[in-house]
Amino acid sequence: MFMNNDKQKKKIFLILFTIVLLCFSVIFSVRFGSVNYSTSEIFKGIFVKNYDDEILKAILWDIRIPRILIAVMVGCNLSLAGVLLQAVMKNPLADPGLTGVSSGASVTALIVMILFPKTIFFMNFSAFIGGAIACAIVFTLAWKKGLKPIRVILSGVAINAILGSITGLMFILFSDEIQGVLSWLNGSLNGKNWRHVIGLFPYTIFGLIACLTLIRDANILQLGDNFAINLGIDIPKKRLKLCAFACFLTGISVANVGLIGFVGLIVPHIARLIIGSDHTYLIPFAATMGAIVLVIADTLSRTLFSPIEIPAGIVMAVIGVPFFLYLLRKVGD
Repeated sequence: MFMNNDKQKKKIFLILFTIVLLCFSVIFSVRFGSVNYSTSEIFKGIFVKNYDDEILKAILWDIRIPRILIAVMVGCNLSLAGVLLQAVMKNPLADPGLTGVSSGASVTALIVMILFPKTIFFMNFSAFIGGAIACAIVFTLAWKKGLKPIRVILSGVAINAILGSITGLMFILFSDEIQGVLSWLNGSLNGKNWRHVIGLFPYTIFGLIACLTLIRDANILQLGDNFAINLGIDIPKKRLKLCAFACFLTGISVANVGLIGFVGLIVPHIARLIIGSDHTYLIPFAATMGAIVLVIADTLSRTLFSPIEIPAGIVMAVIGVPFFLYLLRKVGD
């Protein structure tokens, strides 16, 4: 995809601007919670080695900073998963939640946590497999001379309902054990620490690098099947590759924080409106925007009803449902 230098500079500026905006969002999020601190106190607590406020240091380093880093990584992962799925399906309604990927990942992760707690190390992998299976079933059910948004949505609703019933059954059968993961099911970042950051970081870096290598494939899928086939390109193989990485990014996110919907729907759509459909710019822009959105959502979850905390997944649902209904109506037109 070719463009003049002015357009390229504008897109690069937008990416750099969102990175700066992410930094401000992180600073804003660190400041607020059950206890609020000024920006100067935050900087002293982080950068001044002999600063004597031990409570502030403990809140920053043991609670808020790890949690915010998790929000940055998960927001990045989910938005990139949405970008890849929308590239595969060529419509703005594709989303890890709507296509069953999130529900499949959550069910398998839940099974590992409840039934096989000693194998918790494999939860990321099991969530990836669960999401991939659910996605494959939805796409298979929706396929009829191509994929149309309404068929994908209906298939996704059906699969999500089945997976939701499995979760409900586990609530009944393992009521004592499942109480400890209720906040996780609703997409909560509460209690995340450096162990979770270290565990998620390499997967996120791998996923981000993989997405950057998929830029050409995602752009090719935009050209249309007939054009790509005439060039001798294996379209099904490229679709499968993008879906696999979308499932991977969703799986590792769900395994760590549970179900957080609509990040993969809202962010890619808005990012595409702002920066265009060239994935060379869309992927880094959407990744940064996703991080910003989830950091803000998590900050709201901590502060709206303080000292009571609500899961970030609920905040995203309140934001995302009206947007989804608007988008569904727009696509329907």
